[in-house]
Amino acid sequence: MTASIDFKRDVLPHLIAILIFLLLTAIYFSPILFEGKAIAQHDILQFKGGAKEIQDYREATGEETLWTNSMFSGMPSYLINTRYPGDFSGVIHTILTFNLPAMAGNIFITLLCAYILLVTLRLNTWISIIGAIAIAFTSYNFIILEAGHNTKSLTIAYIPLVLAGMFYALRRNVWIGAAIFALALTLNLHFNHLQMTYYMLLMVLVWIVVELIYAIKEGRIADLIKRGLVLGIAAILAVGVNFGRLYTVAEYSQHSIRGKSELSVANSGDKTSSGLDREYAFSWSYGVGETMTLLIPDFYGGSSSNTRLDKDSQSYQALLGLGLPPVQAEQALEQGLPTYWGPQPMTSGPVYVGAIIIFLFVLGLFIVHKPTRIWLLGATILSIVLAWGKNFEAFNYFMFDYFPGYNKFRAVSSALIIAQITMPLLGILALYKVIRDRNLIKDLDKKLLISGGITAGVCLLVWLFAGSASFVGAVDPQLQQSYFPLDAIRADRESMMRSDALRAFVLIALACGLLYFYLKGKLSATMAMAGIGLLILVDLWSVNKRYLNDGDFEKRVVENHFQPTKADQMILQDKDPHYRVLYLPNPFNDARTSYFHKSVGGYHGAKLRRYQDVIDRHIVQNNLEVLRMLNTRYVITGDPQQPVQRVPGALGNAWFVSEVKTVNTPDEEIEALNGLDASTTAVVDVSKFKTAATSYNAEGSTIELTEYQPNALTYAVNAAQAGLAVFSEVYYADGWQAYLNGQPVDHIRVNYILRAMEVPAGKHTIEFKFEPKSYAIGNTISLISSILLLIVIGGAIFYGMRRKPVEVEKEVIV
Repeated sequence: MTASIDFKRDVLPHLIAILIFLLLTAIYFSPILFEGKAIAQHDILQFKGGAKEIQDYREATGEETLWTNSMFSGMPSYLINTRYPGDFSGVIHTILTFNLPAMAGNIFITLLCAYILLVTLRLNTWISIIGAIAIAFTSYNFIILEAGHNTKSLTIAYIPLVLAGMFYALRRNVWIGAAIFALALTLNLHFNHLQMTYYMLLMVLVWIVVELIYAIKEGRIADLIKRGLVLGIAAILAVGVNFGRLYTVAEYSQHSIRGKSELSVANSGDKTSSGLDREYAFSWSYGVGETMTLLIPDFYGGSSSNTRLDKDSQSYQALLGLGLPPVQAEQALEQGLPTYWGPQPMTSGPVYVGAIIIFLFVLGLFIVHKPTRIWLLGATILSIVLAWGKNFEAFNYFMFDYFPGYNKFRAVSSALIIAQITMPLLGILALYKVIRDRNLIKDLDKKLLISGGITAGVCLLVWLFAGSASFVGAVDPQLQQSYFPLDAIRADRESMMRSDALRAFVLIALACGLLYFYLKGKLSATMAMAGIGLLILVDLWSVNKRYLNDGDFEKRVVENHFQPTKADQMILQDKDPHYRVLYLPNPFNDARTSYFHKSVGGYHGAKLRRYQDVIDRHIVQNNLEVLRMLNTRYVITGDPQQPVQRVPGALGNAWFVSEVKTVNTPDEEIEALNGLDASTTAVVDVSKFKTAATSYNAEGSTIELTEYQPNALTYAVNAAQAGLAVFSEVYYADGWQAYLNGQPVDHIRVNYILRAMEVPAGKHTIEFKFEPKSYAIGNTISLISSILLLIVIGGAIFYGMRRKPVEVEKEVIV
């Protein structure tokens, strides 16, 4: 029999929590929700440029193209903007977020998932609300939104819900827990930021090791294995729902820069047998000393570009000293200055967990249930060490070279997402333990004061001895060239460090004082919790506002960004359906060009490896012949006097060649593009492909593109004699199928990245269609799994609620 539900006890507190989360979200993101504004999120604007052709095709046909020519001369759309109709999880996410707009919905769902985790751990409603705020309002969650990393944010948001399902299944009702876990992992995978999911798995791996050790010691290993098997089935179901996405991405990754290079010598950096270049992967490594930002946000100066200083700053006085009028000096401050002086190439802001949370985390190391604190401490240490990257080579290079899948990811500083969950979690468990067990924990007041003394003492030492640091940043030579007084910016960096150290000291002292007075009976539990919660909110909210505030929001952000320039308008007068454009000022880190044109460049973290090889070896080396064979008709110069130049001799969509140059290796193939006349000669790697002849008579043969769609190209051919046709399209075997007069035929790769086909004499129709089997298979499995997921969730909840939960132990986690 199911237990009766008391609305006031079992439902109302959670409704209040949801309303509080909605209120906090609405206040912080009021410009979005009530003023129709948006923020110029860099990666979102790049996404909109790269996805324009895909979305236009979807709107026109109701179908998925799966390929786009808008970036890097052509690539699969899997990691740009592809929908999988068999995956229902997007609808579930929309329901859970009340269809709130992006950014606002991201933070709300983070609050909700963190709250569910803490409630699952049996913390009371109010402490769970405080804990949800502590987890959701860590600075990184807001900084990545400002940058436009929305899918990363949502992947992180569902991590606490995954943990909630695991804990519930392993400690209480296995069926309800498994249902929560399956749903949470499904949603985590749905947003396809596998690096964040990978870090979650590392966090879980540490927990599993600890759990196994204690299960063996306590004689409950058999029960743990049974419950673990149920969770394993739930995980398979979650993967099944996302199988379409995971399958196509896994297939594509082998051919992308995340896969193995075919060249014997990598283009740059230390290279493993597969995966990213080591130098590239470790470019963003958190400094060892930079870890102090978890406690003191401006320990290393905050942002590398947009720190807004006030008129009391030394930089303001320096600007006045340079002769700038006060108004212009204030405008310069408003635009922001590069106050960051840490080891990373650049950063939008620090990873700040919160001074009070760090204090509570240290307290948790003394008083929280031993297995729990071992897990959370171990995961935190792992997180920090991974984030150090090249600054802790011995461990991290070993991980990169040997740990499965780790070499697929870059920006290792992101590993701190583990710490931004584990540290608040242990801290909030400590707070709950203090409130609940103040009379049961031996020497609790001493442990409280020791924890406060350690953390506040560190802050005090920083405040006292900040002047001993150098405050020399990587950007300083550029500032010196602009005649900006370096002494002024360095003095401001020191002032920022001291100010935040003192700020952290005060916050810790206040929080420690509140709990101490509670222990001594001078404050009620309600007052102590309210005070701690308010301090945490004020602390995190105020730091987040440094990096994402009302001044960052504008109206018509997207519309203004994609206003066609004079160069765009000139090029768009050409009504040919298919040619390419090179944006010369920043070709390979800009997708705005892709919004209007089919671009040789673009912006993407997983472009095709062979194409990247050609970029590195030829395009950036100004090999005009490569641009000609890619049918690059126009170059946007960035020069107002001559914004567009026509590329001489662009070869068009397809042409017949008269000669085949044979090579034996990929190294020879890419090298052969030097000095190549692509209009007459094709380079073929005979270790992979064969041609009927090494010379052809191309005289009198013509080929013309007659129909263009991103995933289907049709050519009219009039071949005077049998010949080899070369197409200015990127070769990608896992999906592109060639047809000659409606019949499937083989095609080959030439010139390292292009397609070619031997054509018999006569008039023919050639078609290329992108028909990847992985998408069809994956989407079918996703559909079946989605239906199963809904059935399993409903059945598990029904069955689980009818059964009395069998708990592993009375002391669940704290």
